[in-house]
Amino acid sequence: MNWYEKLSKYFPVEEMKSKEHMEMLLKEKDDVYYKDESPEHVMMYAEFDAFIFIDYLWVSLETRGKGIGRKLLEKMKEKNKPIILEVEPVDYDDSDTEKRLRFYKREGFSHAKSIGYTPQSLATKENAPLEILYWSPKKESEEEIYEQMKKIYEEIHTYKDEQIYGEAYEPVDEVLTFDEGTDKKDMLGGR
Repeated sequence: MNWYEKLSKYFPVEEMKSKEHMEMLLKEKDDVYYKDESPEHVMMYAEFDAFIFIDYLWVSLETRGKGIGRKLLEKMKEKNKPIILEVEPVDYDDSDTEKRLRFYKREGFSHAKSIGYTPQSLATKENAPLEILYWSPKKESEEEIYEQMKKIYEEIHTYKDEQIYGEAYEPVDEVLTFDEGTDKKDMLGGR
């Protein structure tokens, strides 16, 4: 099974980029978009000057719980930049969503409570709300993470969307929102 098949069997269809999209990113944005792969894992990520975005992280069922995911994240953390990722909200009918969230929390990731993210899947034509998690070595604010998310959406998610999918994704300001009040409450220690 190739890297794309591994990802597409694990991630919901509404979260998957097409293979053409990912291959184009790997080829045409080879100074930003990368694939880290072994028989036990696949990690697709973008590294910008100021942050890292983990697009997909898959660890084989047989090797889960053996520290592979932690080692991959540690390698990223050593770069000393904020790390941003998207996860689907907890679905109590799918235990993987809960396990994934617990794993990232154990690894020091915070939930960006002030960032709303509801991209539309070109595969299903439905809105697919996602949650933003981030790890920050210098305690960047959620507003800074929000600004990075806009860059991710425009430079990675919607890269050549019309050419690849035959139509454009929604504009960034329709899928990403920032609630300044939530960010201020979190900074003051409130919930």
